[in-house]
Amino acid sequence: MQAENNENKKPSPPYRLSILIADDEVDMVMTLAEMLRDEGHIVHTTANANTVSRAIERFKPDVCLLDIVMPGKSGFTIAREVMTMKLEHRPVLIAISGVFNSASDEVVAKSAGFDYFIRKGTDPGELLGLVNRLAGGADTVTITPPSGRP
Repeated sequence: MQAENNENKKPSPPYRLSILIADDEVDMVMTLAEMLRDEGHIVHTTANANTVSRAIERFKPDVCLLDIVMPGKSGFTIAREVMTMKLEHRPVLIAISGVFNSASDEVVAKSAGFDYFIRKGTDPGELLGLVNRLAGGADTVTITPPSGRP
């Protein structure tokens, strides 16, 4: 009988989140979706900005990762739409941007309704850490939930 090596085991969040990823960069969506599924989360995806609102109504995600620059509609516009939707629970909105990277862009994202702002190219561990903290993972730090969320 071999001793189990616990050093390589990563803590898993106490509960799975439903996550919607909306980005027109298919490779990025597939990579993020795989990483989040590996963490035990339920992941839905769309590459079409015009279907995000319907996907939110259909899947009722806990978290939405929204690209800022997509054909058809910007992530800023989508965030504003989500803020006006009559939802039982509004998802936590995380902006993901490769183009808008300044502090003022982050302020604009927050004013549009985003709760968090992640820059594309950032260490994926940062995003995974944030999502797992939102799920109440073992390395949880105190995060003030957005208004309207428990």
